[in-house]
Amino acid sequence: MFTGLVETMGTISSVEKTGNGIRLSLKPSADFEVQLGDSVSVNGVCLTVTKSGKDSSFDVSPETLKSTNLGELKISDKVNLERALRLSDRLGGHIVTGHVDGVGTIKGRKTSGEYTFYTFEAPAEVLRYIVKKGSITVDGISLTVVELNDRSFSVAIIPHTLKVTNLGEKGIGGIVNLEADIIGKYVEKFLGRKDNDNALMDLLKEEGFA
Repeated sequence: MFTGLVETMGTISSVEKTGNGIRLSLKPSADFEVQLGDSVSVNGVCLTVTKSGKDSSFDVSPETLKSTNLGELKISDKVNLERALRLSDRLGGHIVTGHVDGVGTIKGRKTSGEYTFYTFEAPAEVLRYIVKKGSITVDGISLTVVELNDRSFSVAIIPHTLKVTNLGEKGIGGIVNLEADIIGKYVEKFLGRKDNDNALMDLLKEEGFA
């Protein structure tokens, strides 16, 4: 489990093909300590450390390559890193599982004052769970949705986020990993059950949630 608050960036040091998957090795910052078997969010994808030391390595399965942007990574590319949440930590972002729902494409980028506004085109299976002013994870970054339509959504990025994540290095056409807020998925699952309590359904409809 993660929060979407990126701790640091890592630099890809090698990409090795292993059967139908790949082994990613990267060099994190000096204070980003991980151990063999730890879970780490790499561009928003939950991966397991298979080698620790000066460089850390992760094995990426064919399924993960198919559904994320990790297969496009090259040597010297920057990736966002976050270690798994501890129960004693503050939950400063939102609940992030590291299980990517799909990939999106950067369709627009403009600066207004101190903020940089990004527009991402996203697949329907991700957009269905996005709400205005709700949370979305983009390459492992917890962000708040400011605009939404049936094809895309927009977020406002503060200067600090551009500085400490790889988003500032991506231009129009860049591919990003997307994970929708898990709460929406559970709500949809519950509302789809045939044995829903009618009183609860009436209340949800009354309050505009259904």
